[in-house]
Amino acid sequence: MNGILCVNKPQDFTSFDVVAKLRGILGMKRLGHGGTLDPMATGVLPVFVGNATKACDIMPDNTKSYLAGFRLGCTSDTQDIWGEVKSVSDLAVSRDELEAVMPYFTGNIMQLPPMYSAVQVGGKRLYDLARQGIEVEREARQIEVSSLRLPEYDPDTCEGKLEIVCGKGTYIRTIINDIGEKLGCGGIMTSLVRTSSCGFTLADCFTFEEIQQAKDEDRLETLLLPTDKVFVSLPKLVLGEAQARMYRNGVKLDITRVRGIIPDSDTYRVYAQDGTFFGTAVADRENGLLRVGKNLG
Repeated sequence: MNGILCVNKPQDFTSFDVVAKLRGILGMKRLGHGGTLDPMATGVLPVFVGNATKACDIMPDNTKSYLAGFRLGCTSDTQDIWGEVKSVSDLAVSRDELEAVMPYFTGNIMQLPPMYSAVQVGGKRLYDLARQGIEVEREARQIEVSSLRLPEYDPDTCEGKLEIVCGKGTYIRTIINDIGEKLGCGGIMTSLVRTSSCGFTLADCFTFEEIQQAKDEDRLETLLLPTDKVFVSLPKLVLGEAQARMYRNGVKLDITRVRGIIPDSDTYRVYAQDGTFFGTAVADRENGLLRVGKNLG
């Protein structure tokens, strides 16, 4: 089996737990996931099966969207409701006041990774140090938040929900923590659902129970999405028979002889004439060549 199996990750499972569970259901080891989710989070987790695992590290679209619950007026060591409370504030915050600070957390911004995270400092995971009560200096990293909306907010309870669209490496609970800090009252995340990832949505996802049922009914492959769906944002190239053979063997192609090359793109998704998806190719315009990017065959 080769392709992408989108899982609706249940709460209290790590991304690695999901892969381990699926290895048991599918009866195969060659699996990889497309983007870590915290254990308390639920939602879209693309799992790459078989040859599709080669695509895990080259996905052109790393955009993700979330629906995050939050509460203003307190902070915790983990920046969420599951951590140890560090401070409490009775400062009232109106919807207008909350929406007034949200623009500070959109666009390309700098974010300090939380101590309870998988980021490594000095070869050690921050969450391992945090569990020992050790806090170390971290470097802020640039992230991209393309959209931040407030669909729900109750000023009486200071609770609400944020819709967030962001790029790779963004910590949603840190956005909430930093918004609370900006308001002077603190804030923690109370729930998190990833609603889309790498072009896949909750509508594409299956539960463990649905996957197990498909296995029992011998129709697992009907749940798999084609690997090339990850690359639909890239322009398409269809190679002739001789060119396809050369591509499969890692031979560089004369870019002037490849149909479909467009001047404003450097990376392409590549197919045979029969529709078979090969992988990606990269244009080396300086030398007039088309090189194999990643052969996923």
